Amino acid sequence: MILSINPDFPQGRLIARVAAILAEGGLIAYPTDTKYGVGCDLRKKKAIEKLYRLKQRSPKSPFSFICADLTHISEYARVSDFAYRTMRRIFPGPFTVVLPGTRLVPQIMLSRRHECGLRVPNHNIPIALVKALGSPIINASAEAPDRGGDEAPQTAGEVEELFQGNLDLVVDGGPAPGRPSTIVSLVDDDPVILRQGLGRF
Repeated sequence: MILSINPDFPQGRLIARVAAILAEGGLIAYPTDTKYGVGCDLRKKKAIEKLYRLKQRSPKSPFSFICADLTHISEYARVSDFAYRTMRRIFPGPFTVVLPGTRLVPQIMLSRRHECGLRVPNHNIPIALVKALGSPIINASAEAPDRGGDEAPQTAGEVEELFQGNLDLVVDGGPAPGRPSTIVSLVDDDPVILRQGLGRF
């Protein structure tokens, strides 16, 4: 099912409806400032496991997740002064930052070094969803597991067709650029670009 939400002024009642699906352990697709994402509530372990199966991805390669703002990030990652200043410059925007995770991050979402990837996209819909849910949402790319490169569905209709009933809801917020975020590690206050994407660091 596709649910259209205004990307400029997301309707509160529709955001609440999607947040309720997430709170019940549902999987959804939603637009961001880079690609359409597929995700679930960070607190729902069974939903996370289902997402790993859907994407045919090993938990050894954890997904990133979306926070509402920098204060929210500080609950889920250990943020140095340097990292905070850097994130103030790039967020909201098409970046994923890698930082050491806190105990609030499920083990399945941490790398071997107990690091996690976090996003604050420049898009009203995922930010509104996180705020309504009261929890971060997972941000896996809404593309086939075997699809490489920058190719990705750019519309809600394409996402729905790709996943064919394996999602509880697809949020239509208009087209997405279809390009990945830039991944920047801010561990040890030494910025390292792990993947060059849409964002220019």
